[in-house]
Amino acid sequence: QVQLVESGGGLVQAGGSLRLSCAASGSIFSIKGMGWYRQAPGKQHEWVAAITSGGSTNYADSVKGRFTISRDNAKNTVYLQMNSLKPEDTAVYYCNTLSRDKWAWGRGTQVTVSS
Repeated sequence: QVQLVESGGGLVQAGGSLRLSCAASGSIFSIKGMGWYRQAPGKQHEWVAAITSGGSTNYADSVKGRFTISRDNAKNTVYLQMNSLKPEDTAVYYCNTLSRDKWAWGRGTQVTVSS
């Protein structure tokens, strides 16, 4: 079973930046599309960004132009660079495969943006 460990969250002022990392165990990482998701208090899980095994990317409208997803297959790691952060970006951020059959969710990393 693949294990996912997210890191890099924290408290930042509006307009600031954070870079999240997600390390995955297992050798199948490189062939999987990966995504970042988030869940704010009282809200449903929300897809944020995606990157295919070939490096193509896609973003939710709410983060387009501010967030950048990337991956390093040699390190089994996917990243999320978040710029121009807004208070509404406050959430726990998770990564997982884009496949319908998700891997076990990690603990996520908390991002808090103060106004």
